[in-house]
Amino acid sequence: MLRREFLHSLFALAGFAPGTSLARQAAPPRTLLLQTSPVAGFQYHDGEAVRPALREGCALDLVREPHNPHDGQAVRIDWRGRKLGYLPRVENHAAAQLLDRGERLAARIAILRESRDPWRRIGIEVSLVI
Repeated sequence: MLRREFLHSLFALAGFAPGTSLARQAAPPRTLLLQTSPVAGFQYHDGEAVRPALREGCALDLVREPHNPHDGQAVRIDWRGRKLGYLPRVENHAAAQLLDRGERLAARIAILRESRDPWRRIGIEVSLVI
């Protein structure tokens, strides 16, 4: 699918009619859920240290790391300037491409739970802001 077709379909999902000005449709920003994921490396970065302060619904920052030596598609997950971890390698390709294109993504904590398995402790949602 070409980028133009992709964006056109996203605008259609958001309710924007073809050929109309986005400025005239002054609706609040809408989001399109792209993925839900665990946080890779949560136990190795600042995740455990800030865990008591985290809440479901907290906004997160996605930071592209194209020069990461372990993964050229790396997308870091930050909360208030603290690194929580990364989008899992098998799930980061679309988010990395969108960030590289300058698209606006939003992320938030969807679920927090107690678990011995660090991959199950925190789940996030990543959305495209349209």
